[in-house]
Amino acid sequence: MVEDGDLVAIFHSIHRVMKAEKILKAQRADILLIPVPRKLSSDCGLAIRIAADGFEAVWRLLVEAGLRPQELYRSCGDDFVSLELPE
Repeated sequence: MVEDGDLVAIFHSIHRVMKAEKILKAQRADILLIPVPRKLSSDCGLAIRIAADGFEAVWRLLVEAGLRPQELYRSCGDDFVSLELPE
């Protein structure tokens, strides 16, 4: 489900993650709605997996829609590395 190098975006609420998924799917972005990985915690329970090579386009769409995620992680083997959110 989450491959090495993929990014995982965690949102403030289920409403925001579902809205982000709808917008990104409409633009045919390479994303997948997933349960938040156990190594990460979230009140929401769902996250969006973003393919590394499509991140810039996905990020632009999220910012334009006012749906910046709360947290962003990169998958590194069996672990996740927290990333600073781009401007």
